[in-house]
Amino acid sequence: MESNLPYTSVVNSLDSKSFIETSSESVERILSNGEKESIFESKLEEISGRRVAWFKLGDAKNPRALKASDALKISKLITTAIELEIPVVGSISITGFDLRDGITALAAWGALVRSLSSASGVIPTFIIVTGPCVSSVSLLLGIVDIVIFTEDAHAFVSAPSTVAGITGAQVSPTDLGGYQIHANQSGLSSFVVQDEEEALVVVLDVLSYLPSSCWQIPPKVLSQDPTDRQCNIAESVVPNSSSASYDMVQVINDIVDEDTFLELRFSFAPNILTGFARIGGISIGIIANQPSRLAGTIDIEGSQKAARFVQMCDAFNVSLLTLVDTPGFQPGKDLEWRGMIRHGAQLVHAYGAASVPRVSMVIRKAYGGAYIVMDSKGLGNDICFAWPNAEIAVMGASGAVQILHGRKLAQIEDDQERLRTKNELEQQYAQRFCTAELASERGYVDDIIEPSQSRELIFRAFEMLETKREELIKRKHSNSPL
Repeated sequence: MESNLPYTSVVNSLDSKSFIETSSESVERILSNGEKESIFESKLEEISGRRVAWFKLGDAKNPRALKASDALKISKLITTAIELEIPVVGSISITGFDLRDGITALAAWGALVRSLSSASGVIPTFIIVTGPCVSSVSLLLGIVDIVIFTEDAHAFVSAPSTVAGITGAQVSPTDLGGYQIHANQSGLSSFVVQDEEEALVVVLDVLSYLPSSCWQIPPKVLSQDPTDRQCNIAESVVPNSSSASYDMVQVINDIVDEDTFLELRFSFAPNILTGFARIGGISIGIIANQPSRLAGTIDIEGSQKAARFVQMCDAFNVSLLTLVDTPGFQPGKDLEWRGMIRHGAQLVHAYGAASVPRVSMVIRKAYGGAYIVMDSKGLGNDICFAWPNAEIAVMGASGAVQILHGRKLAQIEDDQERLRTKNELEQQYAQRFCTAELASERGYVDDIIEPSQSRELIFRAFEMLETKREELIKRKHSNSPL
């Protein structure tokens, strides 16, 4: 099977391999009856120079029920990790609660959930799922920052037998909660890999962009890629037509340091791109519209995906770069019924609350509320660039002309004359209301730049903003539109 990782690892895989071999030896013991069983193990460990709090519970071949003692030990480990300001990395294969522990296991699981919640936004948290992760235990996956599924993993709250008993529908564990479901449909999985060894490499990759706690800044790496390099690929790949498709990943790769873009959840809501990268060695988080998928529109899943990523970057002091090319929100009755307003507000809230350095760049078009949502000047970005042909407006010229002049056009009987008039009106509207120059004059764009200069100017912006500090309002917490 193909891996779900669209990148080449930038860490030394030998470090992760030796770490796994050491850990595998330590998570087995000979029981009193002479049987060998995979057991729970937790410890402080160093991976490729980064200290982490590591725990393992079961594995792909030997899944394990969650005992009360296991949950309490993990809870204690997480508390220790918070005190030491180091990330938590767990590898699990859990069949549910140990029935022999009864309600004690449930209570201990509650303590574990609370400790993970306390760690949220304080230290990076990772869980690698190597086998089953079922029943209420699976809710742990929704709390941590990064979830990595192996191809042997599956996760669900209600088992196939429960689904069949209540709904009558027969479904396999794979179809209910296999790695493909969580990579493509639920968005739970940040990465899919073949095995635990590859998962540890991914953990190291992600950690290379993050600090060990919210009180630190991300590590800065010496880059051999010149910061004044021209972005000729980015300039050439974007079509002049505002409706033509292209791959935003090519633009991203040309702007950031070579081979540093690490995309998260790339199979889920592919109309929005999220991932880590570096520019001039500075760690940044990237959110971008993807014109090749749903024309770069924003839907419910895209809003959730981007909002979660913005919050994680803001929690761990990772600067944000937003690349904008969107015609608006994805329309549809189904989306509105499912809560497009509420879920779209999640992205607004995440950006509005973010205090890290924020740079945005309008590449081609930014219309309506989607323009605001994608970290506009009004939402609080620090610096906003735009390419010369960028269109920034309430809506595109075609839709605007239909609303403003629809009755006039309908009265023109000759088809060719109607089309000529429509095109003329659209051109007039675009020149008058949709230009980057107009947005710049009103202070919504800080600078209109040549596409080839994008990398150099974005780097300079982040370099200037490195000392940015914001005083946050003192309160218990915000009431975000979850």
